[in-house]
Amino acid sequence: MRAGTGPKQWPRAVATELGGRLGERLRRKLSIAADRTRLLALWEAPEVPERSPRVLGVDEFAFREGRTHGTVLVDIETSRAVDVLPDRTSETLASWLREHPGAEIICRDRATAYSRAAKEAAPEAIEVADRRHLLQNLSAAVGKTCHQHRSCLRKHVEQKAPPEPPTIGLPPVRLPRTPLVERTRDRYADVHRLLGQRWTISAIARHLGLDRKTVRRFKTTPLDELLVLRL
Repeated sequence: MRAGTGPKQWPRAVATELGGRLGERLRRKLSIAADRTRLLALWEAPEVPERSPRVLGVDEFAFREGRTHGTVLVDIETSRAVDVLPDRTSETLASWLREHPGAEIICRDRATAYSRAAKEAAPEAIEVADRRHLLQNLSAAVGKTCHQHRSCLRKHVEQKAPPEPPTIGLPPVRLPRTPLVERTRDRYADVHRLLGQRWTISAIARHLGLDRKTVRRFKTTPLDELLVLRL
C-alpha cells in the first residue's frame, strides 16, 4: 500500500496496482471478500486534460482479445494514462489530437493508422517509436538479413573448424599438509574404497560416522576440488 493511503482508499490502490484477478487473489489471502468485478468498479476514469501532454504515447490494447481493440493515450513524462479511445482508427485519434493540441512528440507503435492521424492532425509533432517496437524492428531486420545471406552463413558454418590451440600444462599445485587436507584425503580414500566394494551411501555414512550428503559429495566431487574448498 502506498504511503499516505488510508484504510478506505487501499482497496482502490490494490485494484489500481494489481488489477482485478491479482487484486482478488491478494484480498483472498487477507481474508477480505471482494471479487474482481467489485475491485474494478473502484476505478475512476482519469480527468482528460484540455491539452495533449508534450510527449504523448499512443498504443493499442484489447478490450476483448482478437475481437475488439481500443487506443490508450499516455503522458510519457509522467507515465500516467490520459484517455482511452474506443477503437484504433486514424479518424478517432486525429479527432482527439485536434481537440487536444500541444503534442510535440508522439511515441507510437508501427500501426499506419496512428501515423496517418499524427500527420493529419499534428503535423508539427515528431513521431518516434517506443523501445518495444524498436526492438521488433531490429529483430525483423536481423531476420531478413540472415534470410538473404543464409547461403553464405551456411558456408561458414560448414567450414572445418580451426584446430584448437595446444594446451599448456601447468605444474601441479602443492597443497600444504595441514590436518584438514590430510583428513580430507583419508576420507576420500575410505569412501571410494567402500564404494568399490559396492557399499551403499547410507552404509558408508553409518560406518564412517558421516552425513549422507557428505558421502555423496565425496563420491561425485573430484579430490582436487574437495581439497581446494578446504584451503
